[in-house]
Amino acid sequence: MHETSDIQNNKVMAIVAYILFFVPLLAARESKFAMYHANQGLTLFIVCVAANFILGIIPIIGWILLPIANLIIFVLAILGIVAAAQGQAKPLPIIGSFTLLK
Repeated sequence: MHETSDIQNNKVMAIVAYILFFVPLLAARESKFAMYHANQGLTLFIVCVAANFILGIIPIIGWILLPIANLIIFVLAILGIVAAAQGQAKPLPIIGSFTLLK
C-alpha cells in the first residue's frame, strides 16, 4: 500500500498523529503513510470530543459511561500507535473506515 521508504522516513510522524493529528498535516503532508495515520488520529479526536461532550451533558448514565468511553478511545489510540510503529496502515476498529483527509 505504501512505499517502504515513505514508511521508514515517516514512522515518527505517523505515531505523533495519534497524539496531535495536525503535526503530520504540517510536517509530512507529502507522505501517504503519515497522512493515513493523521486521518485516523483526526477521526479519533473527533470521536473523543463528541463522546466527552455528549456523555458529559447526560446526567448520571453519561457520567458513568464517560470513563468507559475514554478508556476505549485510549485503547484505540494505543492500537493506532502500535500499528504506526510497526509500519502498518491498519484501520482502527469501529472508526477506521472513515476518511476525513485526502
